[in-house]
Amino acid sequence: MDYRDAFKQIFSIPEFPRVRANDPLTSFEAAESIKEAAPQHHQVILECLKFYGPLGKDGISAMTMLDPNQIARRLNEMKVLGLIELTGNTVKSNSGRNEREWKAFSLSQKEPTISLQQSVALGEHHEI
Repeated sequence: MDYRDAFKQIFSIPEFPRVRANDPLTSFEAAESIKEAAPQHHQVILECLKFYGPLGKDGISAMTMLDPNQIARRLNEMKVLGLIELTGNTVKSNSGRNEREWKAFSLSQKEPTISLQQSVALGEHHEI
């Protein structure tokens, strides 16, 4: 499934700042070159987390062959987009340091939804 196409149909993906105004020209070139690849990275990371479950940056890298730096840059973007969230746990990185653990966002883990009958009983108005 190509999530990028689905995202385009639902909403436009915001442009994330990948360079500062006073950065050197090479940083601007790098930021421009990643524009096309970033949504593909989002898709690969999301599919990895859905398949393997919660992982840290280095765990995602090991499973996807994406560079850990590429992953680190995409994780907060994906959090802003509502695709992934932190578990609240840490895992050991390849260097032995603690890193945050991420998981695919799941609607089923949020507040339970109520049925139409329950909402009508609560006095909510619905057009049918």
